[in-house]
Amino acid sequence: MTEPVYRRVVVKVSGEALMGPDAFGIHQPTLEGIAADLVATQALGVAVAVVAGGGNIFRGVKVSEQGIPRVTGDMMGILATVMNALALESAIEKAGIAARTMSALAMPEVCETYERRQALRHLEEGRIVLLAAGTGNPFFTTDTTAVLRAAEIGAQAVLKATDVDGVYSADPKKDKNAKRYDRLTHQEAIERNLKVMDTTAFALAQENRMPIIVFSIREKGAIAAVLRGNGRATLVGN
Repeated sequence: MTEPVYRRVVVKVSGEALMGPDAFGIHQPTLEGIAADLVATQALGVAVAVVAGGGNIFRGVKVSEQGIPRVTGDMMGILATVMNALALESAIEKAGIAARTMSALAMPEVCETYERRQALRHLEEGRIVLLAAGTGNPFFTTDTTAVLRAAEIGAQAVLKATDVDGVYSADPKKDKNAKRYDRLTHQEAIERNLKVMDTTAFALAQENRMPIIVFSIREKGAIAAVLRGNGRATLVGN
């Protein structure tokens, strides 16, 4: 299959994916590789929006365990997603495609504030849109943000970029007997408590009949391959 299966997608890139082989922060070659993959996807005629996590810089849930209130920790993590989005924007534009970072929290000196109609205009004009700061609220993950924004902008699928090639019954890095799934329903993912996305994200996707495709971002051209039906991935859908 050479034509993309979907023409408008939201790609969820975890903060950990941006670390590459490092233990913290942004690994520049990995950042540039992901940006090149996004640019190649846009060149297929696919409108691309991206939600970046912030776990490579700051994870609110972990710090809340050390005494900082969960709300404060989550807001600190939200700021980390803005930093990652700005880094991706820079790398994408360096690769030759216009990009815009839009934040759910107003910070006009840094980037645009997210507004649905403006995001749609950017996509229609061929820009890659980086959706930062989650939903702007604590207690909601960037996985949920990806599904929410996908529904808002009329995306046809959420592409969840991870370190593994799909959804497994357990962490395949820790359990060699973990079973890999080629296809699941949203309800099955919820009932089996599969940790690749949180329950709220799966439930919202189910309600909006939004397919979620889970794949490894480590291979060059992974996003385009998945969109063409060639990549190794798990499809979660109704």
